Amino acid sequence: MKYLCLVYLEHDKLHAVRDTECKAYGDGLRGTDVLVAAEALQPVDTATTVRLRNGKVSVTDGPFAETKEQLAGFYLIEARDLNDAIQIASKIPPAREGSIEVRPVRQLNA
Repeated sequence: MKYLCLVYLEHDKLHAVRDTECKAYGDGLRGTDVLVAAEALQPVDTATTVRLRNGKVSVTDGPFAETKEQLAGFYLIEARDLNDAIQIASKIPPAREGSIEVRPVRQLNA
């Protein structure tokens, strides 16, 4: 089953974990059947939010919501179950400074 591990960090902690450490963890997962994709994201002030209401598109600069922690990156993984996904997520380096949200991927009904 696929799980999305969302990495959240406070803005002033975005560089508290070295990029090389995150890259090394991702590279280690790439050598297994666990990692589907992983990417770091630009800071939240580069975000653009798009909404469609009553047939009209609205575009605003910035994130959808104001929060202390911001989405900093993600790992899309393949795990046996939620417990396995939690074990994998607990080793993601930024977990020491922020939080990792683990969410199952939902298959769309055709």
